[in-house]
Amino acid sequence: MKSTTLLAPVVVLALASPSFAAETGKTVGQSPSSFYLAQDRATMKCQIVESQPATGSNMKAVGAAYTTKASAEAALKADKTCAK
Repeated sequence: MKSTTLLAPVVVLALASPSFAAETGKTVGQSPSSFYLAQDRATMKCQIVESQPATGSNMKAVGAAYTTKASAEAALKADKTCAK
């Protein structure tokens, strides 16, 4: 009798624990939180990306992160280091 009394709360907690987990990924269709200007080191051309370029890759981040795509596009047009 004691084993079923102890087993019931353990089963309930085991089934409920995934609902307590923190949400880490983005939802489908959700806009990214930041935009970056990424410059190809070889061609010096820039593009707007949604994640910061990794260190050691052929792309490097130019400037800071932008909260909207429109502000990133304005920065891309104004940037003098990017090849046109």
